[in-house]
Amino acid sequence: MDERSAGERRIDAVVLDWGGVLTVSVPDFIEQWLTADNIDRARYGVTMRGWMGRDAAPGNPVFRLETGELSVAEFEALLAAELITLDGREVAAKGLLRRMFGSADPDPKMVDLVRELRADGLTTVLLSNSWGEGYPEDLLLELFDTIVISGRIGLRKPDPRIFEHTLDLLGLPADRCVFFDDAPVNVEAARTVGLHAHRHTDADTTCAVIDRLRGARA
Repeated sequence: MDERSAGERRIDAVVLDWGGVLTVSVPDFIEQWLTADNIDRARYGVTMRGWMGRDAAPGNPVFRLETGELSVAEFEALLAAELITLDGREVAAKGLLRRMFGSADPDPKMVDLVRELRADGLTTVLLSNSWGEGYPEDLLLELFDTIVISGRIGLRKPDPRIFEHTLDLLGLPADRCVFFDDAPVNVEAARTVGLHAHRHTDADTTCAVIDRLRGARA
């Protein structure tokens, strides 16, 4: 139990990632794509660890895509060149990201939660590393007061500067904001800047954390 009063609101803003937080889990929609395109999972895993692991070089293709240095078409060509199907065929580059994210549907529970938070007077913020611009724009405008997308500003998580940029836009101190992401490295980076930061695993757990911070009573 928090030592503070149950009715004391400790946060003014909720900052949320998109893929894997506002959508169904990343492993779920990636698995559907791997199955549909008959991708060799071992090759995919090796490639992604090289491009997204903690030891990935700063200039790797994912880094450059998320900061806007690579176009979607350029990234798709690079990724397709690394992959192969289980029956040995090349993977089609055109539309690769659209296919990859084809079943990355919004999580209804999380959408309802963000609607509730905004109606309750909390500032709602999207902070997303972009793999192209496949966001449902109408939904984003409905849910979020502020939208920060990495490819639009040339910064990406876990770079602390993207969190500082977001706080500058909000005009709020870090300790009045809570951040949720499904990637531990991004959660750790947010904490170094001073935000309340938690790994998102499911809507119910995230809702419980937010309720504690906004002083909601059981």
